[in-house]
Amino acid sequence: MITELTGANLSKIHNPKLRDYAKIYTKIYDEFMTQIAEQGLQLDPLDPEPEAAALRTRLRQTGAILRNDDKSVYINEISTACVACQTGVGSATFFVSLQCPRQCFYCFNPNQEDYEHYRNHTRDAVKELGELHASGMQVSHLALTGGEPLMHKPEAMEFYRTATEKFPHAHNRLYTCGDMVDVPTLEGLRDSGLDEIRFSIRMHDSERMRERVLERIALAKNYIPSVMVEMPVMPGTRETMERILLKLDEIGIRSINLLELCFPLLNAEVFQRKHFMLKPRPYHVLYNYWYAGGLPVSRSEVECLHLMEFALQRNLKIGVHYCSLENKHTGQIYQQNAFAPVPPTAYFSQRDFFLKTAKVFGMDIRRAERILRRNGCHDYQTNAKHDYLEFHPSRVHDLVALDIEVAISSNVLETREEGPVLRELKVDVVTPQKFDFMVDL
Repeated sequence: MITELTGANLSKIHNPKLRDYAKIYTKIYDEFMTQIAEQGLQLDPLDPEPEAAALRTRLRQTGAILRNDDKSVYINEISTACVACQTGVGSATFFVSLQCPRQCFYCFNPNQEDYEHYRNHTRDAVKELGELHASGMQVSHLALTGGEPLMHKPEAMEFYRTATEKFPHAHNRLYTCGDMVDVPTLEGLRDSGLDEIRFSIRMHDSERMRERVLERIALAKNYIPSVMVEMPVMPGTRETMERILLKLDEIGIRSINLLELCFPLLNAEVFQRKHFMLKPRPYHVLYNYWYAGGLPVSRSEVECLHLMEFALQRNLKIGVHYCSLENKHTGQIYQQNAFAPVPPTAYFSQRDFFLKTAKVFGMDIRRAERILRRNGCHDYQTNAKHDYLEFHPSRVHDLVALDIEVAISSNVLETREEGPVLRELKVDVVTPQKFDFMVDL
């Protein structure tokens, strides 16, 4: 069992060298949390994770499927595109522009590179699709997003025609707010080869506006093979969301993705007015993630999991999938770590896709090294600056006779000018007696 090290429990570490080393990372995290506080939103003083953990346990016991180290939960079915998202292998997403008729307060597009430019200019998504084909990449899933892609209907139709021609076996999907969906558009998308359309429903819209989107969703069922809804879930909206789930089940869509609501580091006054708070610990591993969604709002996850429990209790036929913020990050970590040679001291974790190593510090080095050598392990290295011995985490059990603390290090491979560099992001702690390599990593 791995114990996550934070500023709150660091003092419980007995080995002073390990404690000082772990403090490097807990200090970085604490400084990050200070920067979050400066954004103007409060951290939830009541950690929602115990309630979320209890909900996951109940969901598992009543038939839900928990995947990607419990970051993703679904019942009935899940889109193949969501499965592919776990690693990002064979999946590519494009946009024509970032123009959109909606102004969602939680939209993270302003965090995208060149956001202002692409609000007024377009990209040639068809040309980019051709370049992808010329690269020889094997593609299983393609998507067109935005902004609102249906603000550029001719380009969207041509995109899917080209996708069908060049990648005939790929699953093609489109994201839309639904405002511009009508019969001619759906016919054109169908004839162009669209497989899946994903609508968003905004909880801050009037009931009448939501009804209009539901009408378009029902209309789309007549033309597109797979009709889905994908939307963030706001704390305090569970009863309304339950009614929406019942309505979507009545319409007979394929599935819904319930997303963890995030604060995009914008529109803080709106989040404050709605009394939203942030998770007290936004990330298990702090890193510069590509997905620009922002910071998870506290209790959104709990609401999503309660909705899944509701769907099970009501025996809904549609697929219901909870996608956490951390679920969206794993594709990046997989792609950074999966395709380069793994150092002999590291293990490519199948739980979170980080590269893991084990370390013992200071006074524990000599005893650990003696046992590792005796057991035939010579793939280890020492670090004089921080006074540690680093080795493959599968060898931690070799040290079961020792009363010591072992650090478990999480790393990513980054490409720099000098070549690939293994970058450490955090350390946690185990004891050899309670560590199970196959379960914990």
